[in-house]
Amino acid sequence: RQELGAEPVDESSVKKMILTFEKRSYKNQELRIKFPDNPEKFMESELDLNDIIQEMHVIATMPDLYHLLVELNSVHSLLGLLSHENTDILSPEPHVAIAVVDLLQELTDIDTLQESEEGAEVLIDALLEGQVVALLVQNMERLDEQVKEEADGIYNTLAIVENMAEFRPGLCTEAAQQGLMQWLLKRIKTKMPFDANKLYCSEILAILLQNNDNTRELLGEMDGIDVLLQQLSVFKRHNPSTAEEQEMMENLFDALCSCLMLAANRDRFLRGEGLQLMNLMLREKKMSRTSAMKVLDHAMIGPEGADNCHKFVDILGLRTIFPLFMKTPKKMKKTGVDRLMEMHFKYLEAVQQADKRIEGEKHEMVRRGEILDDGIEDEFYLRRLDAGLFVLQLICYIMVEISNSGISQLQQRVHQILNLRGGSVKVVRHTMREYAESIGDGKSEEFKEAERKRIMDLVDNF
Repeated sequence: RQELGAEPVDESSVKKMILTFEKRSYKNQELRIKFPDNPEKFMESELDLNDIIQEMHVIATMPDLYHLLVELNSVHSLLGLLSHENTDILSPEPHVAIAVVDLLQELTDIDTLQESEEGAEVLIDALLEGQVVALLVQNMERLDEQVKEEADGIYNTLAIVENMAEFRPGLCTEAAQQGLMQWLLKRIKTKMPFDANKLYCSEILAILLQNNDNTRELLGEMDGIDVLLQQLSVFKRHNPSTAEEQEMMENLFDALCSCLMLAANRDRFLRGEGLQLMNLMLREKKMSRTSAMKVLDHAMIGPEGADNCHKFVDILGLRTIFPLFMKTPKKMKKTGVDRLMEMHFKYLEAVQQADKRIEGEKHEMVRRGEILDDGIEDEFYLRRLDAGLFVLQLICYIMVEISNSGISQLQQRVHQILNLRGGSVKVVRHTMREYAESIGDGKSEEFKEAERKRIMDLVDNF
């Protein structure tokens, strides 16, 4: 970025640049106060201020010098310029606030932040102390996206949030509470043609909600579940027209799934007729179908999903689900239990292969004298779940439930297919015991004990 023949950029020249910025910022402010109704009087100082902000982009190449921005108070001055009023100036130069946004976006670039952790920490601390998100949101509120420069300013603002959230995920709650969540929901539901900013808003929303009950609760209180359902309803009968629009749709589905991890939002989803929308999406066979199934899973799983389960049965959702479970019939039409048993053997084989790989790794670790502690065992268990154990556990759960249903034909058919395919009741019992032992993270001890007892009673009767 350094021009040929220009003086080298070092600590001394950066200090000089920052002091020049402070002087020009102060001069511009002074002239504005002195001549509030006469823009010509402070036009030149405005352009000078913009020029030095552009020059300061070079600091983004040296994150180890970010501490100078903080020590010389220029972070505070930059944040003060986010509310800089110059919309009435007939100048071809960018608005000062947008110039500041562009600079902050480059200073917080995640690759740059990772070059110097110490410099990055100092800068992010100073920005958060100065309520950067609240100021950025206030600035976005006054920007007109019909003007390309201002639309770009919004895009770069969202990039600042993404950069900071990636470097320090803990700031998501604070950012959401400083008006960002409200602004994102408002922007997502604004009737405007689909564009890069709407896509980016959906992405930031999904990031804020990831693994964060505080932001999930905030979105629910802002009627955000209804906003997400309204936006997704577009894809009930129509596929996204571009890859970018499809990405936005998936971001909104991810945001909805995150929200449904919170029990209170499941009730809002129920009242907002989310089940009906997902059911229609499954019937319409559009791109939204797979994600709609994922949403139903989040809405109905566990004890908190009981009301949604009952409602789904009431709206004849099982009539939609069972054909999906059965797949497209071939020449030989399978009964429901036969399909279940086919899936049992498919996932059992996948888990057995994963277990062989894991046993090989354990053997190698023991040979090298490494200790198999609880952390490593947990990691192996998660890998088994990903490889198909979780689905196998649910299939075995259904098998023991239907065998206890009192319908003898079903029980006989399950055992008949197990015997024909060389399966084992012992494997089903072992899988269910393992499931029972791991059940109920975050639940009360009373609930866990009662659920374990119920599952083991089913297993003993199998």
